[in-house]
Amino acid sequence: MTTTTMRDQQGAVETSLEVGGMTCASCAGRVETALRAVPGVQGATVNLATEKVLVTGTAQPLDAAQLIAAVERAGYTASMPAVAAPAPSRALSEPVEIAIAAALAIPLVAPMLLATAGIDSMLPAWVQWLLATPVQFWIGARFYRSAWKALLARSGNMDLLVALGTSAAYGLSLYQWLGQPQHHGAHLYFEAAAVVITLVRLGKWLETRAKRQTTEAIRALQSLRPETARVRRNGVESDMPIARLKVGDEVVIRPGERIPMDGDVIEGASHADESMLTGESLPVSKGVGTRIIGGAVNGEGVLVARATAIGTETVLARIIRAVEDAQAAKAPIQRLVDKVSAVFVPAIVVIALVTFLGWWLANGDWSAALLNAVAVLVIACPCALGLATPTAIMAGTGVAAKYGILIKDAEALELLHGVTVVAFDKTGTLTAGKPRLTATVAAQGDEQALLALAAAVQRGSEHPLARAVGDAARAAGITPAPATGTRALAGLGVRATVDGRELLLGNAALMRQHGIDIAALAAQGQACEDAGDTVSWLAEAGTSPRLLGMLAFGDALKPESREAIDRLHAAGIRTVMLSGDNPGSAHHIAGQLGIDEVHAQVLPEGKAAIIAALRAKGERVAMVGDGINDAPALAAADIGVAMGGGTDVAMHTAGVTLMRGDPRLLVDAIDISRRTYGKIRQNLFWAFVFNVIGVPLAAFGLLNPMIAGAAMAFSSVSVVSNALLLKRWVAGGKG
Repeated sequence: MTTTTMRDQQGAVETSLEVGGMTCASCAGRVETALRAVPGVQGATVNLATEKVLVTGTAQPLDAAQLIAAVERAGYTASMPAVAAPAPSRALSEPVEIAIAAALAIPLVAPMLLATAGIDSMLPAWVQWLLATPVQFWIGARFYRSAWKALLARSGNMDLLVALGTSAAYGLSLYQWLGQPQHHGAHLYFEAAAVVITLVRLGKWLETRAKRQTTEAIRALQSLRPETARVRRNGVESDMPIARLKVGDEVVIRPGERIPMDGDVIEGASHADESMLTGESLPVSKGVGTRIIGGAVNGEGVLVARATAIGTETVLARIIRAVEDAQAAKAPIQRLVDKVSAVFVPAIVVIALVTFLGWWLANGDWSAALLNAVAVLVIACPCALGLATPTAIMAGTGVAAKYGILIKDAEALELLHGVTVVAFDKTGTLTAGKPRLTATVAAQGDEQALLALAAAVQRGSEHPLARAVGDAARAAGITPAPATGTRALAGLGVRATVDGRELLLGNAALMRQHGIDIAALAAQGQACEDAGDTVSWLAEAGTSPRLLGMLAFGDALKPESREAIDRLHAAGIRTVMLSGDNPGSAHHIAGQLGIDEVHAQVLPEGKAAIIAALRAKGERVAMVGDGINDAPALAAADIGVAMGGGTDVAMHTAGVTLMRGDPRLLVDAIDISRRTYGKIRQNLFWAFVFNVIGVPLAAFGLLNPMIAGAAMAFSSVSVVSNALLLKRWVAGGKG
């Protein structure tokens, strides 16, 4: 076993443990309490569904042995997580043991069923004892072991309830048989004990099988990692394990092979199937200079790529970590469950004791009193409570990842469902983010000279408008002059010195700031803005500032943007655009899309202030941006949504990352969140209902222990099965 210790953004250290032996929410709470008592531990969060715990500590590395010892003292097993994909959590003998238990229990129940038809086929007491004893002490041994550990830890769990209940029924039967041999027809309850153990074991096995389906997303992503890579070093190609791969290596990817790392293509042309990573169903064209993602499948051509990220730094590894973190996290709604679970088992034991005393004092029949107390112990199942939230979160985040939506944690998932306002950045979010130069107007009439100066100022910049200027200059055969002192001015433009001239290139606010009059070209600029173009002004600063000209840029709308806005409106969500662009362009785009509210020429800090104002009005706001330039706004929102391009997912900036630049994915993310939260509420409702109805019925003698055992098993399986219905969800809100 090995482990990876991670450091989060606040400097705290996170360590993951696999914990065995937990059966209910009470167990999870006890493990968390035991770990929090370890020196240096700040917090511990158990996921009952995955049987893992995430321990958060101080900046100093946590002692794994000390953590494991604390869990074991609490009565459970613990180990560091395996590097390989998770193995099946149940031994192969589990269904065999259940089948044996059923084979022994059926002859005990059959006479009762036949008696309803008037057929007397009751087995002799010694035969009943012979059939029930292996079930009680062999098949049911796990309940005794777990109950004993719980008692040593001075707490309770579901297994303690089962052990107490079935032991009481078994012991009462022994007393009736051996203690009162003269009463040949005395009621024996061997069948109740045997059937309860069989049903509970069957329920736990079905529950485990169902839980494994909720982790299919993780296993599917892990299966994308190839084990070897063909590396070309000094002109020689050789296969090697990907663990030996280094950044900078040249990797040869043949047709049909999985790409073993992230990299840049340096030779060849092909297509890559990235659907498992980004949700994009169509193959993506790859050629020299394009980016490839590890885990994608190469198409028809041979590619040679230089590795830029390997191992845990690849996009695939980061996606797996993001999904694992989301599935391990605890939703805020789970706090209510934790409070209930902390007192659940002791409360049930007290209710069972009161039931026994009440019936005994009421009619003097202590055997009937004991049987009713057994039913109380058996029906009370904290398993369903513990599984209600994590199974739904695992299923929801798993299906989201399948469609290219990465949800950072359970809190983000819970917040997303209640969003009332979505604020969008414009460029690259609603538009394609690939502007082109549509007009060049020089104040003195020399448009070639204007373009040459603009290209010089923007030389080396990766801003989309700078790339558009560079493309236009190259198309015109212009070689930009070198620039010095280049400085980006946030939300305004750029400043640089070219051939001794201090130049400014940016928006109207930058011109006003330096006292530059743009009136000469204002009418043309306004016409471009009214047509939806973005206008930049080029001016010379210094002692005699003057306007040199105007450049207009057009950026096409994403074809999916209108549908995304329409679907948000249909879901009752208001839309807002926050743009640093000019009012004409921003309102033109907003008008085409039907956006409710527009804020133009807004600096990054201004976007954050607008979002804060919306929240102050009681709105729950989601901000959608690129995760880097819009960082202040993403942080100010209730939930930040980063629009990724498949390689830069900006997971640390936002609570939700869309792996491809399709705004419809945001609507899908909200839909998944709403459906997941609905499943959580349904699960908690049914988990509470089983106990709120079942315990009083059992206490008043209206519930046979066997029926109670079946109901208990059914409650856990139904909660997990209900969560698994989320896997049927499909994009577009049609699931």
